[in-house]
Amino acid sequence: MADDEVAHVVREMLSVIPAGCSWLLPVTSADGLVCDFRVAATSGHGHDIHRRGTSRIDHLLSELYPGIVGGPLWQLYLEVERTGEPAEMREFRYDEKQAGVVAHSLFDVTVHRVLGGLLVWWQRLDEDRHRLRRTEQLASLGWSEYDLVTGDVGWSPGMYKIFERDRELGPLARGEQAAAMLDEDRRLAETAWQTLDSGAASDITARFRIGPEIKHLRILSDTVNDADGHPVKINAVVQDVTARENTRTAIDRLRDQLHSREMTALAEHRLAAQLQNLIQPVPRDPLPLPGLQVLVNYRPAENTVRVGGDWYHADRLPTGQVVLAVGDVAGHGLGAANGMAHLRFALIAWLSIGLHDPAQLMTHLNRLCGQLGLTGTAVLSVYDPATRELSWARAGHAAPLLARNGEAAPLARPEGRLLGADNESYYEVHRPCLAPHDLLLLYTDGLVERRGGPTLLPEVLDALAEASRQPDTVGALYTRLNRPSPDDDTCTLLVEVT
Repeated sequence: MADDEVAHVVREMLSVIPAGCSWLLPVTSADGLVCDFRVAATSGHGHDIHRRGTSRIDHLLSELYPGIVGGPLWQLYLEVERTGEPAEMREFRYDEKQAGVVAHSLFDVTVHRVLGGLLVWWQRLDEDRHRLRRTEQLASLGWSEYDLVTGDVGWSPGMYKIFERDRELGPLARGEQAAAMLDEDRRLAETAWQTLDSGAASDITARFRIGPEIKHLRILSDTVNDADGHPVKINAVVQDVTARENTRTAIDRLRDQLHSREMTALAEHRLAAQLQNLIQPVPRDPLPLPGLQVLVNYRPAENTVRVGGDWYHADRLPTGQVVLAVGDVAGHGLGAANGMAHLRFALIAWLSIGLHDPAQLMTHLNRLCGQLGLTGTAVLSVYDPATRELSWARAGHAAPLLARNGEAAPLARPEGRLLGADNESYYEVHRPCLAPHDLLLLYTDGLVERRGGPTLLPEVLDALAEASRQPDTVGALYTRLNRPSPDDDTCTLLVEVT
């Protein structure tokens, strides 16, 4: 391809690039040394400091920018032309004495040798930095970047002003920033971490002790993820809103306090939900237990701040029998989730040492609740596949529902008071026998109870009865029961006798 054709192609390409870019061809003197550069092509959108675009084409660099001749950037051009190795110059300062032109400009310049010439990219820094400084100054803003991989922290100039810190000292470490936050506001930091962990952006206002004064800082942060969705950076924009906070009305403060409490409740909800999932993960597939097929379901309440203490246990015992249990610790949030963990793990421990009698196990759970200051309800049963006998006891809990041959009803309820109500409570055991294809449903009250509305128990019984007429519809029944309650968690064990 002829030189003119190459130049034409390069000009066509650069003309549509929305950045500052030029292609320079070397000009040699009589002795063969490069003495100048001619602008052979330039981008159509990247105007220079004189507001010139493609009109620079075919002009010499020494004529267009006499101030760079012989200087460090000129020497960089000559070096890249000689060696062919790309190079860059950070924060190159260009001075101009001509009227009507910015006197001092700052650029990042990158140079590559391409097609016998130099491809020069430049990015102007001074105007962007000036706008950033003015924006941060006007709005009392700053930005911060925290690299989760390396631990490095980056600050904008506005952050140094907000924290009244010398830029020579570098950004505050994460621990130092945390130490500056008032103790009363540290829960907001946990709220922010929990919100970021959920994939959402966090927006909190917290107080920091900076020098002799207390500053109110609004922090808007989000994460930057890698290709696998794992967070690698946290970006934050920080605004000093002390003046606003000091002049707000009491109503405004009350509104923000309610918002902070809601955010804290949401964070507590996420912690409780994570705790529940760790303690009792819900299997996706049916549990094949001796003589039974068990479908487990757990649905949190639609109201995101009302995580409850619902729990379940379904497992094979060393004797070949099967234990089936559901329960509900009173209350919501971390307290209920913590109580649920105590009861479920205690039950597993007692089963492991050979305690399999439902009444005895319920008595131990009742006394444990008394010691922990908890109250709750539970149903606990042991099924013998050899005899199909179901031994079960209850503590203030709804009786399991039994469906057989198109009819469904609750099992007759044995005597048993609420867990934690009385250390001397007595728990009666009933021992009905099940039949092949029977459906048994153990559930917590979120399945049938709705605040201010009628119970959904008749609807659930109708669905069970219908499914018991055709055993192959159990999967559809499971889907039908898999619905959240607005105000309470729902836990179900749908059991089919095989």
